[in-house]
Formats: sequence, C-alpha cells, structure tokens
Amino acid sequence: MPESKLLPLPEAIERFIPDGSAIALRLAQETLIPFAAGHELIRQKKQRLTLIGPISDILFDQIIGAGCVRKISAAWVGNVITGSSYNFRRAVEGGSLEMEDHSNLTLAMALRAGAMGVPFMPARTALGSDLFKTNSSLKTMTCPFSGETLTAVAALKPDVAIVHLQRADEFGNAHAWGNLGLTRDACLASRRIIITAEEIVDPDIISRDPNRVITPGFRVSAVVHAPWGGHPSPVPGYYNRDHQGFLDYRTESRTPQAFDDWQKEWVQSVQNWKDYTKLLGEQRMAELAIKHHDYSEPVDYGY
Repeated sequence: MPESKLLPLPEAIERFIPDGSAIALRLAQETLIPFAAGHELIRQKKQRLTLIGPISDILFDQIIGAGCVRKISAAWVGNVITGSSYNFRRAVEGGSLEMEDHSNLTLAMALRAGAMGVPFMPARTALGSDLFKTNSSLKTMTCPFSGETLTAVAALKPDVAIVHLQRADEFGNAHAWGNLGLTRDACLASRRIIITAEEIVDPDIISRDPNRVITPGFRVSAVVHAPWGGHPSPVPGYYNRDHQGFLDYRTESRTPQAFDDWQKEWVQSVQNWKDYTKLLGEQRMAELAIKHHDYSEPVDYGY
C-alpha cells in the first residue's frame, strides 16, 4: 500500500514551496483556480516567487499585492470582468516586478516542452511580434528539414504546480473535468505537484475512471482537502463562478490601503476552509452551488 500524501494546507505549502520557488498555477483558464492555496502563500509570507500561468486572474494580483512575487511569466494579469489588476500595475510601474511576456500559446508550448523533457518546442507562433523583445526564452531558428524560419520556445520547468480539482484519493490520484487548459502539461513539467480537492474519495472511485486522472499519484507531493478551495472561480459540478466576488475585488484592491483591508478580512482572518465558508455565509454558498446537475454518459471499461 502506498503512503498517504494527505496533508493540511499549511503543512503542504510550508514543506514543498520554499522562498524563491517558481510556481505554475491558475492553469485551467477561468475554472479551478487554487485560491485557498494562493492565500496560504500569502499567510506564510513567501518571498521572491515566480508565478507561471496563461491569462492570469485575480489570484496572481493578490499574491503580488502581498509582496510575495519577484517575477511573472504570463500572457496577461488582470480581472477578466473588469480589466487590468491594480496590484500588478502598481508593481510593474514601480519596478518591483519582473515581467516575462508570453502569449497563451507560447506559454502552453513552453510547458509542453517541459512535460516532454525536451529543451524547446518549434512553432510558427509569435513570429513578427514584439514578444521577442521582452522574452529571452523565445528565439528564431531555421528548420533543419524545410529551411523555414520558426520560433523556438524554451521549455519551462516549474518547481511546483498547484492544482485545484474536484476529487482525489489520499495517494495523489485525482480526477478533474471541465476546461483543463494547461493543467496536465504543467503537472508533468513540474518537479513537485500540490493538489487541493473539493473531495477526498476512495481509490476505487478514481481507478474506475482512469481517463479522468489528471496526473499519476506517484508524481504528487501533497494532497489537501479544500472544499470551496477554488472560490470565487467556478468548479464544474460543485459551484458556479462568483461574479460579484470578482466585481467587489476591483474596489477592494483599488488602493494599497483597500487591499490591506481586503487581505485582513479574507486571508489573515482565515485559518481553514471552515473559517472561509463561514465568511462566505450559507446564503451566498447556496446561491453559488450547482442546482441543475448534468451527468455524462457512463463508459464501459469491461474486458
């Protein structure tokens, strides 16, 4: 029997994310964003982090605002409802944040190269763009077969991938569904993986549907039970996107003082998921919870 990897969130973050780590997170576009884990990074005052992700939502802005981040590798950082994020903009304009510009596709290809264990991926994307001026991991190359000019996208190998998903067993085998974005490649490219999950289930539930497994358990460093750990982003099958939460955050981060007030209420006062759900309130949780379930058809793995 393999050893259980189930840990409390504070212990998982403390053990596997030292200062200076490069972290891949917010990988499934607008769903399954690991807010609970991101807030724990803030509580532990992690320093000099590099955050890696595609079009990155307000979690990046929150970690930047807390002073935890040295560098960003991303296509965009902001609030997809309201526009560019205030903490991110203040940090860039103030010179405290290094920005490595990617497109969504170049970032995806960088993580795919890391997942495959190759030094770069060839592509036609980004040719003629200004990305080459700001991103030293993009180079032009001549194809040895056709003689064409191509883009060489250097591999990204994050120290840690933090992934929130629907369910996992205690050994690190986990199911995710919905829009997964870059999640699989980021997990395979990363040296360590921390999974936060809405539910911890029996291993038999995971093994009965192997095609939904996001990454093999032996690659996972820690599993954390984190109900509502993706809020305010949506988690398919569990709860919807909290649009009001994203709208409120624009006001709550407009000034450094407003952000400090938000941080005290929503991060520093929270010690576990029960504290967080109490802060959300039963009515708000009931409004966000999935009410019309739409189950997929079963598949036959018989032999």
